[in-house]
Amino acid sequence: MIPWRKAKASNDDDANTILVIQLGGVTEFIQALAAAKLIREAHVGARITLLTTETTKELAEQCPYFDVVEADGKPQEPQAITKLIARIRAAKYDLVYDLEGSSRTKNYFQGLRPWPPKWSGPVSGASYAYLEPDRANMNPLDRYAGQLAVAGINTGAAPLTPDLTWIRAVLRDPPRLKPDYFGIRGNYVLLLPRGGDAEPNRRWPEEKYIDLARRIARNGVTPVVLGGSEERNIGAAIAKAEPIAKNLVTRPDFFQCVGLAERASFAVGDDVDLMHVAAAAGAPCLVFLSSLNQPDRAAPRSRSGAIALTATTVADLPVEQVDAQLRNCGVYRQAATA
Repeated sequence: MIPWRKAKASNDDDANTILVIQLGGVTEFIQALAAAKLIREAHVGARITLLTTETTKELAEQCPYFDVVEADGKPQEPQAITKLIARIRAAKYDLVYDLEGSSRTKNYFQGLRPWPPKWSGPVSGASYAYLEPDRANMNPLDRYAGQLAVAGINTGAAPLTPDLTWIRAVLRDPPRLKPDYFGIRGNYVLLLPRGGDAEPNRRWPEEKYIDLARRIARNGVTPVVLGGSEERNIGAAIAKAEPIAKNLVTRPDFFQCVGLAERASFAVGDDVDLMHVAAAAGAPCLVFLSSLNQPDRAAPRSRSGAIALTATTVADLPVEQVDAQLRNCGVYRQAATA
């Protein structure tokens, strides 16, 4: 169990029962954990329930910030929605942190009227309403910082950064989380491509990943490809073209991906969920972002640093520029001295 100390001030220090709501996908949930950590620190003795979905339930149940995890946060039928709101009302939470901030959760708040619990979120009438006009264009981590500040939680001077480094401690660092479980020895760089039929403005092409993998391998570093089912073809193509590369597409589970990222020399790739996983695990990251898709809002954050390379069309980013970034960041030098 991870000990907690009350490091942050809160307007609701006496809140004993707290509900945190986050209903997004993997990236959104990982970003929200930066806020959840501060909520846990601000309410050390409170019983904190998370309302989420089945998509993130497994990760949430391992997370030390929550005492209870409920994974039915997005019911579709009106009757089920009414039942969920009734359950929230019956729980008599002292305080709700709505980290989802969607029209759905606004409806939950309205459904709890005329006597809703104290509520932190982007909704008029809430106890701690966060109504920054430009919040939709902000990086979610900055939005969470603003929301928590309104609720009386001091987020500090540094930008919020997601953190998944607790996973190894919680799981007791089993062998399956280590690189040699997959036969990886020495320094390695994670390649995180986007497969499927993504548009050129959002996807670095297969041939450039192959070129980069060859350059990485020539410098004594192992390219390791991660991804889901949509990345099977590109993973196979990289491994065929560069025999030193490790194609682990679809092989590691979520927690193994975190373990691999935590020990990687770098993570390079497209704006995919795994890039945000790698950043939260602490890997230094280099991500390809389209200037058409709000790169400041989409950029991941890592305590080891995250570099964003932007272009109108991601496919136009040259391999030479990516290779130079790895060289300038000392990736190849680390391999030479290992």
